Amino acid sequence: MPNITHNIKLVQQRIADCARGAGRSADAVTLLAVSKGQSVDRIREAAGAGLTRFGENYLQEALEKIDALENPGLEWHFIGPLQSNKTRAVAENFQWLHTVDRIKIAERLSRQRPGSMSPLNLCIQVNIDGEKSKSGVAPREADELATAIAGLPGLRLRGLMAIPTPGNPAVSPREPFFRLARLLDRLRALSPELAHLDTLSMGMSGDMEAAIAEGATIVRVGTAIFGPRGR
Repeated sequence: MPNITHNIKLVQQRIADCARGAGRSADAVTLLAVSKGQSVDRIREAAGAGLTRFGENYLQEALEKIDALENPGLEWHFIGPLQSNKTRAVAENFQWLHTVDRIKIAERLSRQRPGSMSPLNLCIQVNIDGEKSKSGVAPREADELATAIAGLPGLRLRGLMAIPTPGNPAVSPREPFFRLARLLDRLRALSPELAHLDTLSMGMSGDMEAAIAEGATIVRVGTAIFGPRGR
């Protein structure tokens, strides 16, 4: 069984070392623990070690964990593909959604976000490598989608998210992260409504160093914390 507390310390040290090497503060990089496929007890252990932000891919599994933990101090991020018929559950139970790639999804979330809750933080998922089998908007389509989302009530567009193709020998590991960072710069320059964008959700257990070097503000880490997933 992995020593989760020990693993968290190792990951936090990796983040700090890489941030320092890039001339950044470790505090500028948020560790999001990807807890999909992990038990409630493992998430509770990670929370006991100081983590407060958890990312889930499977909606029903996530809702069961949120109910079981009953911890208002935890921040829940949905990081999986989201179908239209499941937007209400995300709007009512999560603080972040990283995978918006259609205005239809954003409009439904806007209507369904309870007025008693703070705005739902959103990232646009970008298919940075143009993979046919991967979700996300093409980089050239991000401008139009970001502009449309920025005007919706109940939502706060924060930035961009991507999952680059792993192990591509034809490009530097940093290249897709560099392109996503430049895209965020372009969006911020489009209009005052987008100038506040501050989030690059990029980098996982195997490539967080490359992502942090190119400006990642959220790294999504599962295996390096919890070990292999249960599913």
